Amino acid sequence: MTLGLAGEGLAGAHQQTRPCNESLMLEKLPACGKFFEEMMKKVDSKKWCNLTEFIKYYDIFTQCTEHEAFYASCFWPNPLVEGFITRIHKQFFSNCTSEDVLWEDPPDEILITLILIPVMLTCAMITLVVWCSKRSDILA
Repeated sequence: MTLGLAGEGLAGAHQQTRPCNESLMLEKLPACGKFFEEMMKKVDSKKWCNLTEFIKYYDIFTQCTEHEAFYASCFWPNPLVEGFITRIHKQFFSNCTSEDVLWEDPPDEILITLILIPVMLTCAMITLVVWCSKRSDILA
């Protein structure tokens, strides 16, 4: 499936010369969804919430929806495409809820190290500045 998006100037704003043919776009979009569905069959369903497992397929899907909107003289994104993408998300990613992260303090050894290093560096820099200012006659 070659989309050739770079040559069609989809990287920026696109001036419309014809009215958006929404029915044509809605007719063509399911092919993008079907392709994405076929590609997602290659990914273990337990890994559907891990974007790195299917980012390439999702990128192709996104480019496909953009191409079909462009082909129908429609802007991308638009409410119809967004609705289509939302349905795909519900189909594949409805179980990918984000859970609240429980923040914990690091172990004491790491916490002490993270506190002491900047304190010691600050003391060393102050000492160096004071020492250099007292010895300005030799260093100048």
